[in-house]
Amino acid sequence: MTRDSSREPLADYHRKRDFATTPEPSGETAQADSAAQRSFVVQRHRARNLHYDLRFEIGGVLVSWAVPKGPTLDPSVRRMAVHVEDHPMEYADFEGVIPQGEYGGGDVIVWDRGTWEPHGTDDPAAAVAHGELHADLHGEKLRGRVVLVRTDSAGDGGDGRKDQWLLMHKHDQDAVDGWDPEDHPRSVLSGRTNDEVKVDPARRWHSELPAAEASEAVRTETRGVGDEELGALADLGRQGTWEVFGRRLKVTNLDKVLFPPRAGEDPVTKRDFLRYVAQVAPISVPYLEGRALNLNRFPDGAGGKSFWHKEVPDHAPGWLPRWTNPLADDGETQTYLVADEPAALLWAANFGALEWHPWTSRTAEPERPTYALFDLDPGDDTSWEEVLTLARLHRTAFEKLGVRAQPKVTGRRGIQIWVPIRAGLAFDETRAWVEQVSRTVGAVVPELVSWKWQKRDRKGRARLDYTQNAINKTLVAPYSTRPAAGAPVSMPIGWHELDDPDLRPDRWTIRTAPQRIAERGDLFTGVLVQDQELPPFA
Repeated sequence: MTRDSSREPLADYHRKRDFATTPEPSGETAQADSAAQRSFVVQRHRARNLHYDLRFEIGGVLVSWAVPKGPTLDPSVRRMAVHVEDHPMEYADFEGVIPQGEYGGGDVIVWDRGTWEPHGTDDPAAAVAHGELHADLHGEKLRGRVVLVRTDSAGDGGDGRKDQWLLMHKHDQDAVDGWDPEDHPRSVLSGRTNDEVKVDPARRWHSELPAAEASEAVRTETRGVGDEELGALADLGRQGTWEVFGRRLKVTNLDKVLFPPRAGEDPVTKRDFLRYVAQVAPISVPYLEGRALNLNRFPDGAGGKSFWHKEVPDHAPGWLPRWTNPLADDGETQTYLVADEPAALLWAANFGALEWHPWTSRTAEPERPTYALFDLDPGDDTSWEEVLTLARLHRTAFEKLGVRAQPKVTGRRGIQIWVPIRAGLAFDETRAWVEQVSRTVGAVVPELVSWKWQKRDRKGRARLDYTQNAINKTLVAPYSTRPAAGAPVSMPIGWHELDDPDLRPDRWTIRTAPQRIAERGDLFTGVLVQDQELPPFA
């Protein structure tokens, strides 16, 4: 059977969906084919059953097949494929959760995407209608020639929407025996897995909006400070009172240089620093609220001496959130800052805190961590490529264990990974688990790793530091600055970015981080869903 070409291409798509409920793009009309190369996308879709949706740009829509076991590079394998309704072009970027009860309810990731070329025909729509399509794929995972062949028509009135097809990969230079799509579970769009998207969808579609405006970050409430407040900061002299986030802050020494410049840039002043903190404070607060905060203060700027400041000073304003530690002994810090609101982080920044280190546990249960922490700490002789090798090995370990983890570059030389966990575990349990994973990873590349405590004993090799999993041991917070030229930022990344040749541990600074966040959203939000058990590690 072939489709009725007189039908509106997206009629079936629209008929099956309630766009007041589903976040999927509505895609009111078909678009013109891309002027250069046609696009294709594969979405890993967990609805009632797991399947992969293979979609080719043909005639201004995404002509689609559901492939239950997923496409493969293995030429000896034939996959069943079911021809389903055409989808709008905007759907190529859809990654999120379709509500249960809606058609196709479940979680979706962009598993692969790229361009494709029809082989043996200049009219791929006619090839589909005749039941055989040959396509050369240029994707991030799928490459080479595939063939779709119709094997059985559904006999449902001639629209061909539920025809049975076979999907095969040709014996060519891109073929790989034994290649299994389930060994490559991450999105090429966000680097996330279906599990990560399900518990914390980063973006949602607004079906009623045009495609260019349809996708937005889920947490719109985490936008930075308004232009009026930023303008008030710019208009202040060397010091003054700044009304921001509903608080009156006395800010001082606004023209003081806090960070030396990078080549070709201006130095970073305190005014610049406070502007950045105001922009990211609403995004940062979820990682700081309800947690004691250790501050690394640099009274004379990043080039001067620093010290750890934990005790809230007597001159702190009365509104500042704080916590008195019931476990503290005499001589230890008694009362900590808790950044439960954006203005509290700005107060700390004005106080000279260039680094923010929240506790791994919450003040409600200080002896029970909510994260397991991995610190990939390079040695003097560790190259950036070697750090990436270690990070990729951790990525593989987490995939095999089925563990959700979020990486970030440190802003200095390394990479850190936070694993969210359910409440109730003790620090000795998280530390033992992290050590087990780290030692297993280290055993793969023993020439890169040392387990010596003292840096001078490591002979320039990296340390996989599991000892940070202890009460009052901390790692730098996401979006915190680091004391170096240009004010680099500890920036969350997607796992797929470990393969980006432009990635560097100090790539983002306070001048570039806000744009990165605006474009990509907050990639660290997965750690806020603290529901994981730590699986046994054999």
